[in-house]
Amino acid sequence: MRAIRVLLVDDQELMRQGLRKMLEIEDGIEVAGEAADGEEALLVTAACHPDVALVDARMPRMNGVELISHLSARHPGVAAIVLSTFDEDDYIFGALRGGAVGYLLKDCTPEELVDSVRRAGRGETVLASPVAARLVAELRRTPPAPPPPTVPRDRERLSAREAQVAALIAAGASNREIAARLRITEGTVKNHVSSLLRKYALRDRTRLALHLKDPPTS
Repeated sequence: MRAIRVLLVDDQELMRQGLRKMLEIEDGIEVAGEAADGEEALLVTAACHPDVALVDARMPRMNGVELISHLSARHPGVAAIVLSTFDEDDYIFGALRGGAVGYLLKDCTPEELVDSVRRAGRGETVLASPVAARLVAELRRTPPAPPPPTVPRDRERLSAREAQVAALIAAGASNREIAARLRITEGTVKNHVSSLLRKYALRDRTRLALHLKDPPTS
């Protein structure tokens, strides 16, 4: 299996060196490149084609939230994880709205960081416990937006395979688990997930899972 290619984005060289040494000893993980700010990260991303980007929140020239928005638009296949000292709402919600798949704090353990990189590489969402708690509290405070239709338009109804994938997503299965259960590749699963996101007019896998698990009543 191909190694997960990781881009390190942090304005502190010491932090980048530490992360590189930590990740390079892990099987199945390869540090593909480094950048000291968001603008440099966009150039490096185009050259090294990472699977996962570990992004600091505060950086000169272009901060992490801005970078993640640009990555989502230009390189949607890159799973961005914020790795920051700061757990401020502007950074957390800005990054997640921009397309980040995760938000970790720099006091996490090496094991938690490595596990998060692997999970992000599989298409999963990763959140530090304090960040997850803040997100849940914010969702409880925020009035729900008008729900999308429970059933896609007639001309775009789910295929039999999409329905199977949707059922497993609703049950909480990861892409790897779905692939194993249906005896298909993870790449095929990702294609079905992309199709489901389009048909349900949703922007990410987390919202899709919540929608399928608890669909709005008409």
